[in-house]
Amino acid sequence: MVKPYKKFHELLFNILSPYFQKRLLFVLILGFTSGLPLLLSFGTLSAWLREAEIERSTIGLFSLVGLPYALKPLWAPLMDGARIPFLTNVLGRRRSWLITSQLMLVIAISGLAVSDPRNATFSMAIFAVLVAFFSASQDIVIDAYRIEILDDDEQGLGAAMVTYGYRIGMLVAGAGVFFLADFWTWTHAYLTMASLVLLSAVLVSFAKEPSISSGEHFSQSIKKLGKIESLSRWVGKFILAPFSEFATRPGWLLTLLFIVTFKLGDAFLSTMTNPFYIDLGFTKTEIAEITKLFGLCALGVGLFIGGVLIKKIGLLPSLVVTGVLQAISNLVFAYQAIAGHDISVLTLTIAVENVTGGMGTAAFVAYLSILTNTEFTATQYALLSALMSLGRSVLSSPSGYLVDAVGWFDFFVYSSIIALPGLLLLLVLIKVYPNHVGAKDP
Repeated sequence: MVKPYKKFHELLFNILSPYFQKRLLFVLILGFTSGLPLLLSFGTLSAWLREAEIERSTIGLFSLVGLPYALKPLWAPLMDGARIPFLTNVLGRRRSWLITSQLMLVIAISGLAVSDPRNATFSMAIFAVLVAFFSASQDIVIDAYRIEILDDDEQGLGAAMVTYGYRIGMLVAGAGVFFLADFWTWTHAYLTMASLVLLSAVLVSFAKEPSISSGEHFSQSIKKLGKIESLSRWVGKFILAPFSEFATRPGWLLTLLFIVTFKLGDAFLSTMTNPFYIDLGFTKTEIAEITKLFGLCALGVGLFIGGVLIKKIGLLPSLVVTGVLQAISNLVFAYQAIAGHDISVLTLTIAVENVTGGMGTAAFVAYLSILTNTEFTATQYALLSALMSLGRSVLSSPSGYLVDAVGWFDFFVYSSIIALPGLLLLLVLIKVYPNHVGAKDP
């Protein structure tokens, strides 16, 4: 009995120990800081505005503050190639940009905290835009930092950790802020969130800067040239080169199409899940407890399994496995539509959806990370992640019309079918361009 027990402990240690490396724990912290501001600029803020009796039409316009997240590829090249006077020399390229973004984020969140929604709605909107802008800027650097400090075989674990931290950050900015605002004030709740971002900036100052890349060497070398020549070379290196380099890879168009479509089935489903729960008669408390709290735990399990799966069978096979599971998991919602208001079925539905979704997210984020060239990590990852969000924000927009046309049961069946093009594109990529993931290497 002793030997099997000992072997189990050794197996468990071998599986868990990679997640407790110092670098991966720091990635978890960065993921938390990345997820924290998202709801502060609109989701949670909308509740504060409505409590202050701001008109719904005005609150709806606040959704536009999220545009910086979609537009971040426009200024990502600056964070790859520009240097911040003094700070870059002291902290390095990544940490200087990260700390600057976080300090500006602290100021913007604090500005929201002290704003009066009744008498200064416009200034509150300005601070909300600033929160979104500096949050998106922070995300650019966090993604680049994560990719550069981890080895290729650690990207799966890194993807799991950053996503788990991100979801915890969103939970704190959602449920946490509501709790603080209920027992304190909205101002104190937002100031608490600002202090958490400030704490992250302090931790970043003690972190390790990624090894200098040729991109940074390039930034230093053009100082010796004239201003016009330096500018033209900088534009070529950090704006044109990231896109042209990607376009030279085998199967790059198929790769981009795959990135847009891989999560399309999930995007279609997630857009309509909350209305679905309400239509079935679930209370807000039931939705919060099952889909948010229990769902976060299930997601964490899925992220963990996804990270281990990548280590065991490789990245591309993991994408195939998780893609199939994601498509099948949507059918559980079809069963929920038949079961109706049943807490036990909802628990099963959320468990299946979040575990498979977490596995797919870990594999997909690792895939995007491997695709980026460390010459211009920030720019390429910002572009790829923006394409990833295209399915969620644009292509899934007709989902409500589809529900009205066919009903909930058929909608969930169709959402599984919609996931098939992404899977077919992945199989074509593996068959025709089996080495496309490694095509970035010079």
